[in-house]
Amino acid sequence: MLRLITDFDGPIVDVSPRYYRVYQLCLEKTRRQHQAVRELSKDEFWQLKRQRVPEREIGIISGLDEAQALEFAALRRQIVHTLPYLQYDQLVPGAVEALKKVERAGIELVVMTMRRVIELDYALNKFDLGRFFRQNRCYRLDNDYIKTRDIDEKPLLMQQALKELPPAEDTWMVGDTEADIVAAKSNGVKAIAVLSGIRDRTQLEAYEPDWIVNDLSDAIDLIFCQVPPKISV
Repeated sequence: MLRLITDFDGPIVDVSPRYYRVYQLCLEKTRRQHQAVRELSKDEFWQLKRQRVPEREIGIISGLDEAQALEFAALRRQIVHTLPYLQYDQLVPGAVEALKKVERAGIELVVMTMRRVIELDYALNKFDLGRFFRQNRCYRLDNDYIKTRDIDEKPLLMQQALKELPPAEDTWMVGDTEADIVAAKSNGVKAIAVLSGIRDRTQLEAYEPDWIVNDLSDAIDLIFCQVPPKISV
């Protein structure tokens, strides 16, 4: 049996519209009346996010003072992953077709995400993605879990999955962050990083994944180049 473990945000779902909408809201709520600020374009904002520029610094770049920037960052952390804003998420183009391709090839699909149960279930229902991921193949956080650092916590999620799942002949991990790469490499899993998410190439290269490709579709094509010829799509 072959297995593909995929992150959710980045390979499958594009969170940039949500993050940008929250940025706009937080900037508006934090600025003083009549204060001149510079709202970044979505492309400008997302480029900063992909370069891992801190929220406080994004606030300052947008015209907030130091105190306001700290308030801006705190407000963003408080609301960005809440249900009212998850509606802004969109599917990454080609992601559903890629999942269908994996399914037709008989490769087991597992989703591994730092979303909490309620956040993942919302998206699975909204985008009709539950058909690809059985409940016992969904690795996510409990609803009351308080996150600290993804790069420390996701390897633990990977350890749990590998302990619970039946043995596989080969396993790949597809993700868009350093947490995905570290989770895979620290557990002997092949790491494929995608550029369709929240990190740019420079950030991903620093963690030395096995491959870097554009998106989930390209990751699947790469996997099919690695698997035995008997696997057909």
